[in-house]
Amino acid sequence: MRVNRILLSVSLVVVALVIQVSVLARLHLPGAVPDLLLLTVLGFALVYGHVGGALIGFGAGLLADLAPPADHAAGRYALVLCVIGYLAGLVKPENGRLRSATGPMVVVFAAAIGSTLLYAGVGALVGDTAARHVGLPGLLFTAALYDLLLAPFVVPGIMALARRAENDPLADTNSAAQGTDISSGWLSSGTGLRIGGQRNGLRVKAARARVARAGRIKGVKRL
Repeated sequence: MRVNRILLSVSLVVVALVIQVSVLARLHLPGAVPDLLLLTVLGFALVYGHVGGALIGFGAGLLADLAPPADHAAGRYALVLCVIGYLAGLVKPENGRLRSATGPMVVVFAAAIGSTLLYAGVGALVGDTAARHVGLPGLLFTAALYDLLLAPFVVPGIMALARRAENDPLADTNSAAQGTDISSGWLSSGTGLRIGGQRNGLRVKAARARVARAGRIKGVKRL
């Protein structure tokens, strides 16, 4: 991975972990805790692909395993986020563009469900039966709900920062021709682009009409 990727991912993962441990975990919401760390990994995976998503997911999960007040075996959440980051990176589009929010929201929903199931499954293998006492269906529902509500405020920003750190020329040169940036497409769902394209088309037509009108006037004067 490049140095800029490492610096950006480490800094944002640390910030996400601090917010999750010091703020979100203390809200005492029913069911699961909003997983800000998972959403951060998903944002990077949708830009860097499956390899970057797996590496960042493993590092983020290992940091969460070692950070207090972790009460589970080290490496458990690292495995979960590594697998989720890898799978999320596989759905990254070839041209780096997402034209609607539907695809990313499906990824967030599947990641919330998959990470909860995988975490509970790994826990069952090592003798941790806490998920059975809390209630797995309730954990799945609340995890998906909280992550879906939090995702529009987290994932687009992560993706935009990742694209800028890459110095991707597509973000500037091809945004008008091929679509929007991968992060802005999340929120606009293509609507703003269509409106902008229609406005640009009207401006071009108006300019052509003025040129044609000027040509006719000059022709009359020459006569």
